[in-house]
Amino acid sequence: MRAGTGDEPPVAIGVDMGGTKIEALALAASGRELVRRRVPTPKGAYEQTVLAVRDLVHGIESELGQQGTVGIGHPGAIDPTSGLIKNANSTHLLGKPLDKDLSAALERQVALANDADCLALSEATDGAGAGAISVFGVIIGTGTGGGIAIHGRVLSGPNAIAGEWGHNPLPWADASEQPGPACYCGKHGCIETFLAGPSMAADHQRVTGEALDPPGILTAAEAGDPAATATLARYEDRMARALATVVNLLDPEVIVLGGGVSRVRRLYDNVPPLLTAYAFSAGVGAQLRTRLTMAIHGDSSGVRGAAWLGRDLAQHASDGSAPLSKAAPAGLRPG
Repeated sequence: MRAGTGDEPPVAIGVDMGGTKIEALALAASGRELVRRRVPTPKGAYEQTVLAVRDLVHGIESELGQQGTVGIGHPGAIDPTSGLIKNANSTHLLGKPLDKDLSAALERQVALANDADCLALSEATDGAGAGAISVFGVIIGTGTGGGIAIHGRVLSGPNAIAGEWGHNPLPWADASEQPGPACYCGKHGCIETFLAGPSMAADHQRVTGEALDPPGILTAAEAGDPAATATLARYEDRMARALATVVNLLDPEVIVLGGGVSRVRRLYDNVPPLLTAYAFSAGVGAQLRTRLTMAIHGDSSGVRGAAWLGRDLAQHASDGSAPLSKAAPAGLRPG
């Protein structure tokens, strides 16, 4: 199988290890998508998950007839001290040397980063945050994660947890929101327990006794149902409070939303005025210059960011310069 030849860079292969599916794609240097494949995520089976990633990558390379660079977006983070996965809501990954096992399975250098970091990188590279100095990327789906890109580079931090806003407490919580729902991280009242898609559904059921998923809540609200409308209003206010702390701390130029809930278009009309009200010293009548926008690449953004991460790591490994993320460990080719 040939690699890139001459001045032609190898294809950039990205893999997104989601809770329900593993998706892989290959990008040309221009960003044009060449191949995309996905398979269900093996439930609670670590070894099978590693093999599924390997087989996806090999299948894409077989179809293209060349080997590519590989970047992986995954839940949680790789602990810089132990080298093992931590903080992942896909609990079968916890405590595993995912970077080493994937590098061994694929027999090459592999870049790994948190899936929200990959979203931020994708949108900062050629998405909604292209050209911005600072981008905060948010994934709101089965969980709530965040990632930071500065000058087109992932900021991960010495503990590999930069951007993990979902596991801060909901700001300015009132009595009805305390102590808050239990979170898988062991605490109560995390932002994730209010803003994740299942959390919106759980909030609606707690208040109304009616079981509806987020699309059902949105449909009911659009039909004029007052209970569903109130659920979305609570959700928007909580999102504004949560994002106000990001603005106060990072003051990003762009906040990009990805994940299933990001497709609720009313968020982009209703959250910014509330965000302005909560952010520090915005003042009455003021407007924040931070843009809140949907990810241009939609559900593909995380896997595209993983592809760019892998290409960057390979390029910098060859010239000795620093890669996009110091906390994107790379396994070495055996031997």
